[in-house]
Amino acid sequence: MKNILPLFMALFLLASCQSKPNAVKKEVAFAQKEIKIETPKKKEGSSEEILKKPEVPILCYHRIRNILPSDGPNMKVYSVTPAAFAEQMKALSVNGYHTILPAQLKEYLVYGGKLPSKPIMITFDDTREEQLTIGAAEMKKYGFKGVFFIMTIAINRPGYMTKEQIKTLSDSGNIIGAHSWDHHMVTKYVDADWENQLAKPNKKLQEIIGKPITDFAYPDGIWNTAAIPHVKDNGYQLAYILATKRDSTAPLYTIRRIIVSGTWSTSGFTKAIQTSFK
Repeated sequence: MKNILPLFMALFLLASCQSKPNAVKKEVAFAQKEIKIETPKKKEGSSEEILKKPEVPILCYHRIRNILPSDGPNMKVYSVTPAAFAEQMKALSVNGYHTILPAQLKEYLVYGGKLPSKPIMITFDDTREEQLTIGAAEMKKYGFKGVFFIMTIAINRPGYMTKEQIKTLSDSGNIIGAHSWDHHMVTKYVDADWENQLAKPNKKLQEIIGKPITDFAYPDGIWNTAAIPHVKDNGYQLAYILATKRDSTAPLYTIRRIIVSGTWSTSGFTKAIQTSFK
């Protein structure tokens, strides 16, 4: 009997020791169990509320080049000289403007997000190489960033940006948007055009920069209500027109811009910004 009692006690203690780790494991597992707290969704503003908000000035550039004697009236409007562009960027800085990008614009319009004082957006259409070598280089002096709308048919062609240059713009904090495949107006799209002009450019640009493409600029700024569902369905969150009236039911897909004319003086440039947006 004396020999059995110590043996019984040893077995009891061994069983007790083995049961404790399991209990501890259960307690730790309970403590580590995630407590899911649902974050309230931010309230989205209605189309009516978005339209009531003051518009952010958005500039649209095409060419940055010296005017040639052979240039017609149209080219003189669409071309801003390098010297004039430099003066315009300086004027924006001196007058206290701060560039914003599409994500900030959407946050402001949809959720009431805060913007810096005197916000402005600088955009470029058509993929021209000078927009990088002259435009982005000049903007960098003032810490400005821009949005570059790429017409994908032009990539790697002489005088236009290469894939590497487009990625450089993106990697340095600028935004890359789509501007169709070949500048074909959306009002004329039928059947396969939606795929070729909206979906394929989006996919190609994503492959180049490794980021989603969420912005689309209508070629020539021309749009119609029939195009808006197609633009949405192809992953674009914002779409940009020119100076025409916004759509009352889809203001995020009819965001106004003004073309910076090569005929403007610097004072005319600043006045246009102040008077063209509500």
